[in-house]
Amino acid sequence: MSVIKPDQPLALRVLRFPLTLLVLGFVAFSVLYLATAIIGGRPEILHRSPLQPLVILAGCALTIWLYKLFQRRVELRDDVEFAFAGAGTELAQGLGIGFAVFSAAALTAVLAGGMQIEGLRGGIGNLWGMLSMAIISGLFEELLFRGIAFRQLENLLGTWAALALTSAFFGLAHIGNPDATWFAAFAIAVEAGILLGAAYMVTRRLWLAAGIHAAWNFTQGWVFSVPVSGGDAPEGLLRTSFSGPVWLNGGAFGLEASVPALVVATLAGLYLLRVGIIRHGLIAPLWQRKLGQTTGETE
Repeated sequence: MSVIKPDQPLALRVLRFPLTLLVLGFVAFSVLYLATAIIGGRPEILHRSPLQPLVILAGCALTIWLYKLFQRRVELRDDVEFAFAGAGTELAQGLGIGFAVFSAAALTAVLAGGMQIEGLRGGIGNLWGMLSMAIISGLFEELLFRGIAFRQLENLLGTWAALALTSAFFGLAHIGNPDATWFAAFAIAVEAGILLGAAYMVTRRLWLAAGIHAAWNFTQGWVFSVPVSGGDAPEGLLRTSFSGPVWLNGGAFGLEASVPALVVATLAGLYLLRVGIIRHGLIAPLWQRKLGQTTGETE
């Protein structure tokens, strides 16, 4: 755990201040995110090939190693967020939750008349592309928004402020996507911000949240063939179509901008939030904690 002490040199205190670590970490790993996306998406030979998710996985493995190095050399702490003990179990749980929550949202939209399942498409469609997208978004976005932003904002401002700010930032990060609306940004901020922030709070690690994020995107894009955050409707397992008002299905942006997804995912998020608070409590703002208290310690 990182400890800020008044007898440390000024430069070290500035470097290890939560806001400084947030900016440094967010910028550095955003560059890695972009580089991995470019390398995994540009060469035509990778498209619709199992090589594409393998390249993305290699980039993710390198990123995890660099994150651990960043923790040791810059933050001067042992890596907790990507600790390997129990990682498989938490990742599997996250994948199951992400699949179940999105499937429940889709079924709700179907029952409400906003979405129709017309049958199986046949073939694997864009399986490898959707898998690659799910892996890279699940790992990198959780590292950036929960492993770096949430954790450092929590160290500085406390748990509630960290959850509110990272949820808002996550929603705003999608406002520039194709066919995005302010309601879409609001829905993502609430449904995904709470769900993924709470998943981090349950374990204080990233495997569960990354699994939920990846499975949500993969289930949305490949299983239900629904646009993911404004992207083109992919060729997935099922042939689906939308009808009725946009609030029932999210329109061209995708089902995550719909009321059914907002309600289902938010309820799941509130449940995980309760579990996280019971397990680990809440962290008070920095100025309310005793001088020299370990940052990241619960009250």
